[in-house]
Amino acid sequence: MKIFSSKQLYNADEITCEKQGISSVDLMERAATQIFNWLHQRMQGAQVPIHIFCGIGNNGGDGLALGRLLIESGYNVNIYVANFTDKRSKCFLINYDRVKSVTKKWPVLMRSEEDFPEIHPDDIIVDCLFGIGLNRAPEGWVKALIQYLNAQKAFRLSVDIPSGISANEPLLDADAVVKANHTLTFQAPKLSFFLPETGVFVPYFEILDIGLDSEHLYNEKPLAQLIYKPQAQQFYKQREKFAHKGVYGHTLVVGGSKGKMGAVSFTSKAALRVGAGLVTAYVPKCGNDILQISVPEVMTVTDSSEFHISKVILDFKPTTIVAGMGMGQHTESCKALKDLFTEILETYFVIDADAINCIANDRTLLKVLPKQSILTPHEGELKRLLGEWKNDFDKLEKAKEFSKKFEVVIVLKGAHTIVVNGDNLYINNTGNPGMATAGSGDVLSGMIAGLLSQGYDPLLAAVFGVYLHGSAGNLVSQEKGFEALIASDIIEHIGSAFLMLFQKEEMPQTESEEEA
Repeated sequence: MKIFSSKQLYNADEITCEKQGISSVDLMERAATQIFNWLHQRMQGAQVPIHIFCGIGNNGGDGLALGRLLIESGYNVNIYVANFTDKRSKCFLINYDRVKSVTKKWPVLMRSEEDFPEIHPDDIIVDCLFGIGLNRAPEGWVKALIQYLNAQKAFRLSVDIPSGISANEPLLDADAVVKANHTLTFQAPKLSFFLPETGVFVPYFEILDIGLDSEHLYNEKPLAQLIYKPQAQQFYKQREKFAHKGVYGHTLVVGGSKGKMGAVSFTSKAALRVGAGLVTAYVPKCGNDILQISVPEVMTVTDSSEFHISKVILDFKPTTIVAGMGMGQHTESCKALKDLFTEILETYFVIDADAINCIANDRTLLKVLPKQSILTPHEGELKRLLGEWKNDFDKLEKAKEFSKKFEVVIVLKGAHTIVVNGDNLYINNTGNPGMATAGSGDVLSGMIAGLLSQGYDPLLAAVFGVYLHGSAGNLVSQEKGFEALIASDIIEHIGSAFLMLFQKEEMPQTESEEEA
């Protein structure tokens, strides 16, 4: 599923009107009808007061059109216009006149805090104040209005986007954003829905198809791609009947140090569970027995050092190397990493944890960083690598620049993990808060490495690995809840995540409609 910028969506509106022979007001009516149908299906005529708060642009026009449709169907509707400027959009004015023709209770023109209405906890608030193109933070009494709405216990429904955030620009003022309980967004989700600073205002959302020109949207290059089950199904490579373990590659896991062998165990086992034919763990001497006991399917090679990696010496050539988990940042360990980069050629790399820290501390390692490597940093490691960023959008730009400069794939781990490949972003839609637990990232690195070993392209391995990782975590949470989820549970559910790919289920919603 494609994610577009506000400019692209405005352009799609114009092209749709031109190709379908309709006006922008007609398109607005189509959008309002979709919102009406959503509400009507759930309310079935219930006389719960509905308070629609409109701005004076096209988002406000949506609200006016919705209010008229609700009034015509006998609902108890109150419409308020935030009259903070004399400027009005054409579509707003047309719908303002239309709503006045169906009710004696004209829209209330709000000019100050004295006009704020009383709202009962059982009422419904519909937010149509600002749309996706907001370029300045709400101020004065309009900001106070948003804060007043947030303080109410009534259900808050935002139309297209919660007022106060834009589709693809940084957050302007966190204190001037509607905290929506649910958002109905038009045609496609917005990038801001998936970033921590702005996504907190969009806990649940659904997409309403308003019939924008499909040919144009198909040919348009998106800001990002949202990964759902249909895409993941296409990624999957069927196993061959007469294949043997050598066909599915040999993953080498390099890492571990005294007290931190669990990370290597997680990564090694995850690589096996995701389908790698062979897995070898290269560990310090203190880790050999731990790996042999905890993951007997994994072969081990021990370093000459007792407690850390000092130099990697191999008598075989691995298909994929995943390095860094639990490794520490000993001088010898970082030197060993550099030797891996320069001596073992034509091998895929997944670089995680302390391997990333070594690169951040010694920038000369960037000169020998293998092309098409996959980096899987957590937030702190990413900051050491890229430097500080101003906001989530700046972080994405820095990650894209790094990816292009060094020709690598970066996995930005989070609630919606984003895979960065140059200017291309792939946003994952599986996973849950329970996966914020020790070892979860080690499991992910092992899964990606295991897919690489089986012949998956680096980008595909990263995107598919992230999807399966989140899917396995979701299966665990359904059994044990968020709090009880641990990394080893994710590994044990990798097989079920594969099976889930082809089990029939309802069409996926962008967020949990049932919870909403």
